[in-house]
Amino acid sequence: MSHSPSLLLTLLAFVLVLGPLVLIHELGHYLVGRFFGVKAEAFSIGFGKEIAGWTDRRGTRWKLSVLPLGGYVQFAGDMNAASMPDANAADGLTPAERAQLFQSKPLWQRALIVAAGPVTNLVFAIAIFAAFNLAYGKVVATPEIGLFAPNSTAQAAGLRLGDRIVAIDGHTIESFTEIPEYVVPYPGKTVTLVVAREGRQMTLPVPVQERIERDKFGNEARIGRIGIAAGKGRIVPVGPGEAVSLAVDQTAGIIRMTVTGIGQIFAGDRSVKELGGPIKIAKYSGEQLSLGWQKFVSFVALISINLAFINLLPIPALDGGHLAFYAAEAVRRKPLGLRSQEWAFRTGMALVLALMLFVTINDLAGLPLFGG
Repeated sequence: MSHSPSLLLTLLAFVLVLGPLVLIHELGHYLVGRFFGVKAEAFSIGFGKEIAGWTDRRGTRWKLSVLPLGGYVQFAGDMNAASMPDANAADGLTPAERAQLFQSKPLWQRALIVAAGPVTNLVFAIAIFAAFNLAYGKVVATPEIGLFAPNSTAQAAGLRLGDRIVAIDGHTIESFTEIPEYVVPYPGKTVTLVVAREGRQMTLPVPVQERIERDKFGNEARIGRIGIAAGKGRIVPVGPGEAVSLAVDQTAGIIRMTVTGIGQIFAGDRSVKELGGPIKIAKYSGEQLSLGWQKFVSFVALISINLAFINLLPIPALDGGHLAFYAAEAVRRKPLGLRSQEWAFRTGMALVLALMLFVTINDLAGLPLFGG
């Protein structure tokens, strides 16, 4: 087991992960808002009291705040950093000033401004994966079984060397690299494999073995294995178009596995201890940085996807909550009442804070200092 990175390296890595991701997220909101003519009153990295900042010629206050666990853009017409609308924002303003209010914009423009943050995070992750694909190529391996691991559940279920896996639980398999998505997240489950053998197809149920794997830092992961490996594979170069297409598929695969994991937690198939917060992100950031820049940049892409996913959840105070309000507005042909929105924002903020407290306690409980 490797020694854990120093506290200084961990803090540096955490800043290098969260700082740029928060910045590009908020820049997504800011740039699309500016494109549609909305005035930004504040652009903050972090929450709470301002540490340093300046005001540009457009009147936007750019600042660094004391609590570096996020950020916000406060547009004209927002009551606060959570973008709760101010009912009195238009009072005393000229028509030109009213036109710069966020609430004065058409519904579709407001929706695009809100969606721009998480979408920018997804685009950033896709760009990272595309760059890796372009630099290193892709793995090409047919979904044929070339080797069985000891105590393989696939072999015990009747699979043989040379069998070609056609589908898993109804999902068509074209490359061996696609198999882990339908096996690794499902320890203890039985998956249904369709395999081709000697010109005919057969369907076999295969139990997924539960395994606890530990990395060099002692981090544990509960995963599923069926004990097979590919035969011959090779790495082939890809062009820019294919590199981006592969990156989109890789990003979508991570999102699907995230949704699966959260669903398993709600269903009781996984422990809530697997949820992580800022402390765990900081810990993993330092570990990945200590392994080299490629590992670290890949980790940044993963966190960027998770940041986008979390922000798109339909919880008031998050981007997804705003989009849910706009969906209701589109159906009703009028916005929800300000009092209803205020209560929803307060409830959403309480939920977010409670979740942050829970995952932070979870993170602390997992540290060696507390017996984790």
